[in-house]
Amino acid sequence: MKSFLLKIWQLLKLPKNLQLFVVRKVEDQFLVGATGVVFNDQNQILLLKHTYRGPNSWHLPAGYIKAGEHPKEGLEREIKEETGFTVSIDDRLKIRTDRDSPRLEIIYLGAFIGGDFRPSAEVSAAKFFSFDKLPSLPKDQLIFINRAFNKNTLPPT
Repeated sequence: MKSFLLKIWQLLKLPKNLQLFVVRKVEDQFLVGATGVVFNDQNQILLLKHTYRGPNSWHLPAGYIKAGEHPKEGLEREIKEETGFTVSIDDRLKIRTDRDSPRLEIIYLGAFIGGDFRPSAEVSAAKFFSFDKLPSLPKDQLIFINRAFNKNTLPPT
C-alpha cells in the first residue's frame, strides 16, 4: 500500500511548497529546542530561574528554535531576549529526544560574552555558579554540565 501511494505521489509532480504543506499535515511534527551550558571566564555555569517553573527552581538556559533559524543562533537569541546577556554558543554536546512529547533537544556548550541582567516575563533571576556550589538541578542537566566541564578548556574549580 505504501509503495502504491509513493508512486501516486511521484506522478502528481506537485510544486515543492504544496508537497511540504501536505507532508506537514500528514507527518508527525517535532519541536526543536536548544539548551546551553554557558561558562563565564571564571569557569562558572549560567543558571536561570524561569517564571513558569517555580520560585526556587534553577535551570540551564533553553528555548525553542524558530523556523529557518540555526539552533546555535536560536539559543543565543533566546538568552539575549530572556536575560539581556550576550553569549557565544559554540560546541554541540548532545542531541536527544523527549520520549513523552514530540521534541528534539540539542545541548550546546557556550561562553558568556557580556551584558547586564534584565528580568523578563520568562526569567526572574540569572546567576553564575561554580561547579562545587550548584543548586539542586534536574539529573539530566547535571549530566550535561559534567559533560561540558569535560569538554571545556578550563579546569573545573
